[in-house]
This record gives sequence, structure tokens and C-alpha cells, in this order.
Amino acid sequence: MPVAVSYPGVYIEEIPSGVRTITGVATSIAAFVGWAPKGPTDRAELVLSWSDFERKFGGLDARSLLSYAVYHFFANGGQRAYIVRLVAGAAYGKVTLGELVITAKDPGKWADHYAVVTKKRTDLRPDEPPRFQLKIVNIKLDKKGIPVEVFDNLSMDRNDPRFVENVLKNESTRVTAAVATATPGTPASPPADTVTDEGVVPEIAKLKDATDGSVLTPNEGAFETALRPTDGKSGIYHLDRIDLFNLLCVPGQTNEAVLSDLQAFCRDRRAFLIVDCKEDTDFDKLSPPFDSNEPSIGLNSSLTGDNAINAAFYFPWVKAPDPLQQNRPREFPPCGFVAGLYARTDSTRGVWKAPAGIDASLTGVLGVKATLTDNENGVLNPQAVNCIRTLPIYGTVLWGARTLQGNDERGSEWKYIPVRRTALFLEESLFRALKWVVFEPNDEPLWSQIRLNVGAFMHNLFRQGAFQGTTPRDAYFVKCDKETTIQNDINLGIVNIIVGFAPLKPAEFVIIKLQQIAGQIEV
Repeated sequence: MPVAVSYPGVYIEEIPSGVRTITGVATSIAAFVGWAPKGPTDRAELVLSWSDFERKFGGLDARSLLSYAVYHFFANGGQRAYIVRLVAGAAYGKVTLGELVITAKDPGKWADHYAVVTKKRTDLRPDEPPRFQLKIVNIKLDKKGIPVEVFDNLSMDRNDPRFVENVLKNESTRVTAAVATATPGTPASPPADTVTDEGVVPEIAKLKDATDGSVLTPNEGAFETALRPTDGKSGIYHLDRIDLFNLLCVPGQTNEAVLSDLQAFCRDRRAFLIVDCKEDTDFDKLSPPFDSNEPSIGLNSSLTGDNAINAAFYFPWVKAPDPLQQNRPREFPPCGFVAGLYARTDSTRGVWKAPAGIDASLTGVLGVKATLTDNENGVLNPQAVNCIRTLPIYGTVLWGARTLQGNDERGSEWKYIPVRRTALFLEESLFRALKWVVFEPNDEPLWSQIRLNVGAFMHNLFRQGAFQGTTPRDAYFVKCDKETTIQNDINLGIVNIIVGFAPLKPAEFVIIKLQQIAGQIEV
């Protein structure tokens, strides 16, 4: 705002620089979808470590491929993940204590391990309203119960600031409360004490009637219905309510029709789908000639269409120790390992580095289900099949970096995973960072600000080695002027920004030429 001058002298006026720093978004926030015996079902829940997943979703379960995939994700370098728990027919644990009904927040038999201990306060004055203490205790390891949540000075009066329903709704991670008032307008009575003289939790205090429902297995009808419900509000659509995710994994899901829908889902949200091969897939099923009666996943046209640029296919399954079976080997779908490796590569080298090569070794792996030769790898690689191989010295590594549109015959500009993921990174970063442009006057001052800010962002990436070229001119350009935004665009309220970049493409084939030096002949 201009300074109002009134006396002779020097005035100071601060002028905005027009610089709005653009920060790149995260590139390796994974989303895992599948069945688990515990955890919230009404949202995509953020977990920041394996211990966080154990606390919220119960840890490893032999029936849940989801749990193992998350375990492998964090073991291989993953840092943030959203979990979408799918259930069918699961029931909530519940206990009734007088007029107070306590219900588990999430369905599943995990609630059988808990009980509710209540105790009235006896030190109150006659004019004070009744209050009580409520504890959620774990009775799995100790019949006396180990307190996990404690709430003091609760009230059964709806007008009280410590009303039990409101306190548990906002503060408890395990249960909710409902008060059934017998007489409208009259506060309900606090529940009776639920601890015996010996301190043992009685049967009446235990959460009961909980069930896990059906165990949902990938590629079965109930699983796929829960994954993509017709209401468009639950299942995978919980991811629409979170701020950002970059990688999508549905461990063990190989149905081509479902995967095709997941590809479209990811493309609409600027995310990347990691596709597992079938458990029984071998080299013969993936290499030509193909059996017309058994379409080959990864080469099927339904998975290599326009949306295939946002997906990659990995083969074969991976052998790893199973902690639930005294670390005996078990075969697992590769998506959890791969997503973790994506995250590790992004943090150490950048999203523009291909998540493959001798640096892309998998952690906690014993080998692969199908061992490939170089020639077999050479047959599959041009078909956009990313192979997982066990190499001497380097261990088990990812040995392919192509999207599902990376077939040599396709000639796609999005052939390589790092090129596509770099583009998604740029799109998401600029989409979020340029919201300030909306409703600004659409003329040269705005255009120059856009060029300045986007150019600074692209130049910073160039300095980090994200693009080809030895100079910024060779690596990227930002164009926003009267040529990109003509008068008709201005009349329509449109500003057009063109951002170009020269992507780094992986050195997929390294050719070494040797020549013998002939004896020199003096002429």
C-alpha cells in the first residue's frame, strides 16, 4: 500500500517481491488396500511405521496379505502409508452396564481382548453430580486387566462437559459410548462398579459378540465388491478423502478387469499402481506363444491401454521369512517390497532415478519363486514385464523399470517408470502451488510472476540432476505470455502455462565396445 506523505523527509515502503516458493510434494506415500482383522473401516488410516500398523491394525496375520505387504514396505524403506481395511459381515464387540452401552469403535474379534472397568467416585459432596471412572483394559494377557485407556470424572448427564458419550467419542481410540436414559430430561445413573474384591474383571464387563466376518481374499467376488463398492463412498474410495497418495498396492489382486479399473482410478488421482503377477505365473505363461484360453496378465490388452502409463507389473513372487512360522520361507506378492524400494530410491536419489539396478536390492528376502536367466529376462523385458532377479553378490534386485505401456512395439513416451513418476511429481507440485493464481488479474504482471516462480522451481530440480542437459535451456522451459494466453482466453478467464522438461531416461542397455589395437606401422 502506498505511503501517505505528509512531512518532508524519507519514507520506507515495503514492496512484495512476487516470489512464491514452490515446494515439491511427497512422491512415495503408499496406499494399501485389503482385509485385516482389526482397524478402522470408515476411512483411510495413516500409519508412519510398522509399530504404528501393529497398534492400529493388529500386526501380522497369516490370513492377511495386506499385513505382510505393509511389513515389507516399511522393511524396505517406506515411511508413510495409508491403510484401507476391507471387511464383510464383521460385528462390533459390545457390553451393557446398566444404562451405559459401550461398543468397540471398529468391528472384529480383537474386541474380545478388552473389557470395561467402571468405578463410582465416593468422595463427592452431596451437592455434586455423580461421577465415575471408566477404564478400557486388555484381558488377553492378564485376567485382572492391563489398563490401556483411563477416563476420570465422567458423567451420565448430557449437559455435563464430561458427558461420557462426548469424552469417549473424541478421546478413545477403542470404544464409543451410548447412554439409554429411562426418563427424558433426567440424567441416567452411573454404572455399577465392575471390579471384584480380588481385582478380577467379571464376565459382565467384557466386550462380547464381536466377529471377524468373512476373510476377504483377493480375486474373489466379496473382496472385489468391498474394494469397489457401488456407492462409491467406501473401499478404495476412502482414498478420495485424504490429501495425497502416490503409490497404490492391492496385494495379491490380479483380476484383469479390477486392475484395469484401478489403473483408471490412479490416473485420475495422479497416482501410480504397482501390479502383482499371479502366484502361479511362470516364464512360460508370460512369454509367447500365449495360451488363448488363459490370457496372460501384464500382456493383456485390458492392462496396456491408455491408463497403463500409471502402472507397472512385477514378476515373480518373492520368497521371504515368515515371522509367524518361525521365519520359515513363504512366498509373497512383490508389491509391498517394490513400494518400499520406490520410497527408498526417492529419498536417496530422487523420483527421477529408476527404482531398479544393483542399488535396488530388496531387504528381508531369501530369493524369488521363479529364477530367470538373462535370455528369459530378455524375452520378458520388451513385453513391459519388470523382473525380480537374484544376482550373485547383489542379492535379490528389481531388474526392470517399465510401465505397463512400455512394450517396445508401443513406442510410448511414458515407457519408463521414472519418466512417468517425474511427470506426476511435477503435475501435482504445480497443481498445488499455483492456486494463488486463481482470480488474479490476467495480464503480463501475473504471467511474469508465474514464469518467475515456476522457473525457480524447475531450476532447483535441474540443479539436483532431475533433467537432461548441461544448461537450463536444454533441460526445461516455462512459457506463459501473450502467445500462450490470447485475448479470447483472457475473456474466458483462462491463463495457459506451458512447462516442458527433458526427462532422464534409464540406461537400460549398456554396450561396451572393445577393439584390438593393431601393431603400429610407421609409414
